[in-house]
Amino acid sequence: MSFLKAEWRKLAIANYAIDPEVLKNYLPARTEPDLWNGTCYVSLVGFMFTNVRLLGMPIPFHRNFEEVNLRFYVKHKDGDEWKRGVVFIKELVPKSAITFIANTIYKEHYQTVPMAHHWKMADNLLDIQYSWQTKNNMNRFRVLAENEATDLLPGSETEFITEHYWGYTRIRADKTTEYEVRHPRWKAYAVKSVEIDVDFGIVYGNDFQFLNGQKPVSVMLAEGSEISVENKKTLR
Repeated sequence: MSFLKAEWRKLAIANYAIDPEVLKNYLPARTEPDLWNGTCYVSLVGFMFTNVRLLGMPIPFHRNFEEVNLRFYVKHKDGDEWKRGVVFIKELVPKSAITFIANTIYKEHYQTVPMAHHWKMADNLLDIQYSWQTKNNMNRFRVLAENEATDLLPGSETEFITEHYWGYTRIRADKTTEYEVRHPRWKAYAVKSVEIDVDFGIVYGNDFQFLNGQKPVSVMLAEGSEISVENKKTLR
């Protein structure tokens, strides 16, 4: 049985170029950075969790909620196979039970903060916004996009960002946990404009303060799908 089943919907993704040395202390053992055309990315990702079920059971009052995370991309050699995955710097949600379960069982880096979202259609464009509060500071991530989702182009940057199906967590310098995230291939919307008002230093720590003055290399909006998170295993 899957550990968690849910839907991830309307994933707004802003990708920033970063020196891999900045991520050295966050890199799990037995992984290495996964680069896009020689560039190391961190991504700010906002989306909706919907229809959440833990071990097949819904959690009362915790079925639908926002998440915003900062993540980067890695790969792990398993025999002859390269597994491509993500590492989360921090994941923000508005539900304390989700934070407790994820941090306790999966040793992730969740934090509970007040959050909100709005989805609407304006002038035939999708208007997708996620907002959250940290230390009395309001943060906002807003994307305007065309309202028709299209298939991902093979070999495209959007395919690279969205086609990572494993999660890796650094437990200590010589210990990593791995879990699989299953979902079908997503569709994406063409982004027309973006507004990002985030204090990365306050939200994600001093190592990421420099992102305050940096424009994203690219911005995407993926439709998402049903997903499942499988049980973890330990890599040593």
